[in-house]
Amino acid sequence: MRKLKFYLLGLVTAILVSACGTSRTVPITGRKQTLMVSDEEVLSLSTQEYTKYMQSAKKSTNATNTAMVQRVGQKLANAVTTYLSNNGLQSELSQYSWEFNLVQDNNVNAFCMPGGKIVVYEGLLPVTQDEASLAVVLGHEIAHAVAKHSAEQMSNQVKQQYGLQIGSAIAGALGMGQNTQSVAQLIVQQGLQFRNLKYSRDHETEADRMGLIFAAMAGYDPNVAVSFWQRMAASSSNNTAEFLSDHPSDATRISNIQKSFLPEALKYYTPPQATVTTTTAKKATTTKKTTTKKTTTKKTTTSKKK
Repeated sequence: MRKLKFYLLGLVTAILVSACGTSRTVPITGRKQTLMVSDEEVLSLSTQEYTKYMQSAKKSTNATNTAMVQRVGQKLANAVTTYLSNNGLQSELSQYSWEFNLVQDNNVNAFCMPGGKIVVYEGLLPVTQDEASLAVVLGHEIAHAVAKHSAEQMSNQVKQQYGLQIGSAIAGALGMGQNTQSVAQLIVQQGLQFRNLKYSRDHETEADRMGLIFAAMAGYDPNVAVSFWQRMAASSSNNTAEFLSDHPSDATRISNIQKSFLPEALKYYTPPQATVTTTTAKKATTTKKTTTKKTTTKKTTTSKKK
């Protein structure tokens, strides 16, 4: 019994430790999150992975498309910078060193690493078709970085490790056999896996919302999001059930955008002013010059000689 109390005390201690960390509010959504890893740790890992990836990746040779990716990306980065600055989050700006690359890859994909390293695959562009739709995608990826979803996922893994270690210790204290402990641990891991999948879907949904707002802030019409995701759904061969996927289903995503995210994003969107061309008709004024011929009548005076 004393041994069991010792392990239970350890469990309480671990829970208290896992409850610690850095509390933070996600920009725009206002959701509270607790991070167990520091920004320095995440950015260090991110930089390593990005550098490793770019060493093996081939940059696109299409100058026009590369310029478009950089143009859209920079507008979004400017929008994020403005938002953070205007909302008392200037301290977070130092985390971003923006970089935008288009790479030769036929997959329909793009990603943004923590710290603002953005990569777009060439295979995405036939589906986006225009700059506004590309802004929807990049806004979504940038939102993952701004919301620090990677740090949050890593923090969850830390908490789960605490839970698994403590659970194993308690099982041993209660006299469970090794096989029983292994099965129990497998069940716990499976449960944690499904919870993480749902958690990832929550992140994806949050990124949809934030990304659409960032795109609107950058001057791109968020209305294009619906048709874009419809094209994505049509081009997707993934028929995985939603509860087993780390992304919301296409139908759920489109419904969320139409009913909730789009009306909110439109509040941040200022349509470009239409250019009005004023044509001034010049009336030709014809001045008729009237030439008056002066007829001089010479009077001849005949002097009569007397």
